[in-house]
Amino acid sequence: MQYDRIDARILEIVQKNNRLTSEVIGELAGLSATACQRRLKRLRSEGIIEADVSIVSPKAVGRPIQMLVLVSLERERSDIIDRFKKAIKSSAEVVNGFYVTGDADFVLYVTAPSMEDYEQFTRRFFYENPDIKGVKTMVIMDRVKAGFSVPIESPSED
Repeated sequence: MQYDRIDARILEIVQKNNRLTSEVIGELAGLSATACQRRLKRLRSEGIIEADVSIVSPKAVGRPIQMLVLVSLERERSDIIDRFKKAIKSSAEVVNGFYVTGDADFVLYVTAPSMEDYEQFTRRFFYENPDIKGVKTMVIMDRVKAGFSVPIESPSED
């Protein structure tokens, strides 16, 4: 997956606002709308742009309880890890999941309508899973920053 400095500019633009038209993005990046559409299509097909999403307020949609959950597995075997990754992907409560190094094996960002709902989720998702050794929950008091923007390095011109 390679991109040039114009692609880098397009990526910077769409990370800030992906609702802009190809005309506007092209104008900001110094391209025609058609050339911009071609580049966006290639960036998506190559997986450089993974998704076009909106960031929704959990509180506004009735999920004000937010947690970061550290999960430690009983054993680090590939079948156990793959099974847990599949469970993460199929759970609506888990907004983001990361397989990590360090004190835990996974870090999950979970939302719930109430603490009672979160307790039910933990019973179902964690406590009934024999592969899980431990769970540590940190309740989020304030979401200071939310986003998916990645700093874009402009490739050097050779």
